[in-house]
Amino acid sequence: MADPKLPARRVRIPEIRAGQFRERYPVPTGFAPRGDSAPGRHPLLEVFRGLENTVPFRKYPGDDAKILAAAHETWAEITRGPGYMYVAPPRTPPEIRAAGFRMVETREDVIVVGESHLRNSPRMDVYLDVIHEFLHILQRRQGRVIWPSAKLSYVDRPTEIEAYSFSIAEARRLGVPDSYLRRYLQAPWASKSENLRLLRNVGVSPPSTRR
Repeated sequence: MADPKLPARRVRIPEIRAGQFRERYPVPTGFAPRGDSAPGRHPLLEVFRGLENTVPFRKYPGDDAKILAAAHETWAEITRGPGYMYVAPPRTPPEIRAAGFRMVETREDVIVVGESHLRNSPRMDVYLDVIHEFLHILQRRQGRVIWPSAKLSYVDRPTEIEAYSFSIAEARRLGVPDSYLRRYLQAPWASKSENLRLLRNVGVSPPSTRR
């Protein structure tokens, strides 16, 4: 879902259809993403209403006032067509261009959100994604590199493991089981072995191999 490191092959990012998923687990009361947000750039907290009042927001590392200020300074850019969420880089990494995917490019703090994902994905997925992506914004403000060399697999990046682990901890606090998290963590730009390694890296049990 977040900040994909794509292999040097064409990757199809699916467009989420209305009614494709059903809501299985409720998000925290007060978190109300605006699924009707028009394509374009909006203040983050206007699209993801109530984000600043959630438990994870209070757990982000750093000064609370500075974190809230960062949220007010961050944009959500809604894009048409398929896509999940990612933090916009200054330039699209070469391996992502090679996979046929051109990213929104900016030096500002922008979380890019696929319109179909915002409107049609389960709210739990959207919630876990945005708390993950905002942690990337904070990581970058700390001077950390969230788009390292392509030689380091997406599933092994310290910033990704940290952000996924943060979201997984919140999901478990809300009673979301590993069976749901395995589906949530499936990255279409990663190989089967990489997806299994991501599960291991963030402490989610792999699927049963029993027949």
